[in-house]
Amino acid sequence: MKIARSSRTRRVSVVWVVSSLPYLSPRQEGQGDAWSEEAAQAGRVGTQRLRDVSAEVPPSDVASALGLESGAVAVVRRRAMLLDGEPVELTDSWYPMEVAGGTALADTGKIKGGAVTLLANLGYRVHEAREDIAFRGATGDEAAELASPVGTPVIVLSRTCLNAEGAPFEASVMVMLAEGRHLRYRLVAG
Repeated sequence: MKIARSSRTRRVSVVWVVSSLPYLSPRQEGQGDAWSEEAAQAGRVGTQRLRDVSAEVPPSDVASALGLESGAVAVVRRRAMLLDGEPVELTDSWYPMEVAGGTALADTGKIKGGAVTLLANLGYRVHEAREDIAFRGATGDEAAELASPVGTPVIVLSRTCLNAEGAPFEASVMVMLAEGRHLRYRLVAG
């Protein structure tokens, strides 16, 4: 693992290699969440803080990804992902009301085994994940949450999860500090 020092901040960053697959797979009984395990493998501590859980009309790109009608309400779970106690990512995960309503997804507590495990137990297993990646500067609100200057480079990863019938059931928008990140993808063409 390569360690890099940034002249813009006092942080010491590690090149962080990320694969999406563990985040799309249900966890086994007694198994920790994917983020904590990934951090532990690098000798770090990964935790998360739930920032908000609410029902609201999603932004148009999220509504489109979920196939929601204009003005439809969805459940959103907003989290800050922490690495060694410092925020490195903001994740907003959106669920159609017919998927999340009346479940732990709509509650303000942590979900044992994580959302992906709960969803699998409800019959929503990821068959296909579509990801879109963009790069830009952090907005004022994002910079404040990430304890970084406005305009700090961030990676915006938007993911839509679909079941075997092609129906979308989760759309997540992840805003992560770009410094030290390495995203890895493995594609199997059939």
